Amino acid sequence: MKLQVVISNQYNPFLNRAVEQYLTDNQEENTVTMYLWKNQRTVVIGYNQNPYAECNVKMLLDEGGHLMRRGTGGGAVYHDLGNINFSFVADKSLYDVKKQLSVIQDALLSYGLTTEISGRNDLTCEGRKFSGNAFAKGQRNDLHHGTILIKTDGTMMQRYLIVDKAKLMKNGVKSVASRVINLSELVPGLTSENIKQPLIDSFEKIYGGKATVLDFDTLINKSEVQAITSEISSHEFLFGRWEQFKTTKKARFPWGGVEISLEIDEANAIIKDVQIASDCLEPESIAKAEQLLKGCSTKAAPEYDANDEIFRDIIGLVYG
Repeated sequence: MKLQVVISNQYNPFLNRAVEQYLTDNQEENTVTMYLWKNQRTVVIGYNQNPYAECNVKMLLDEGGHLMRRGTGGGAVYHDLGNINFSFVADKSLYDVKKQLSVIQDALLSYGLTTEISGRNDLTCEGRKFSGNAFAKGQRNDLHHGTILIKTDGTMMQRYLIVDKAKLMKNGVKSVASRVINLSELVPGLTSENIKQPLIDSFEKIYGGKATVLDFDTLINKSEVQAITSEISSHEFLFGRWEQFKTTKKARFPWGGVEISLEIDEANAIIKDVQIASDCLEPESIAKAEQLLKGCSTKAAPEYDANDEIFRDIIGLVYG
């Protein structure tokens, strides 16, 4: 098994995400990479999310911030230089979410912080979330990435993020800020810089080997990384399909929230087009649901696997 570490020296969210995508697509077999990166004033939305429903887009961009769409599912998060982000890119045979999370937990334990895995994708400390995680499957490698809130500006987080009231009510809290914690509140000396070496040490300890450090500048100068950067920073990728999005069906399920926009051909009683916005952790399921519904009769639901709860709930919402 080969271990690798990549540490970004840029705060540009599109470059940082492009390197992550490059590693996921091109990493050698039998390899696990831990990638550490930071973004400056950035709202990151899930692959299937409507930016206008998740973020005060105009305010963010007018104030010099960035909006980035990641390739994984899940909800919107705010990044600044007070938090650090991590990615694990692992050969499918070596991919292990609990083991990967234990790297984060072990590094924080060196600061006296005891943490827990909570819910579908969170790490918590003293009952409050400091890390949200998301996942994606590649052809050869799988990806697991997340945040570590250390000294994030909570005022800016609330300024830019739009939080679904139904989600807040479900969790019994009043605001996004009340659900999260900056770890520097518990350990004042902890920063997004001095956590890096403990993370590397824990990575090597838990995986039992010495990691090779890859040069970040070499990675960002690769033509593939430049091409990915151009694609994911484009207006079409970020906003295109959502600019005319109009919610016609909306609900929240145990697997996540969903908003559905339907274009109906009334004369022929078919669903001409469908778009689904969701913070579901499985973006591929949302894409399949869109494909399943497009072109279907409005009078009878299509056949689907009743054991798939995401399909079942979406079909029920559309035809209910």
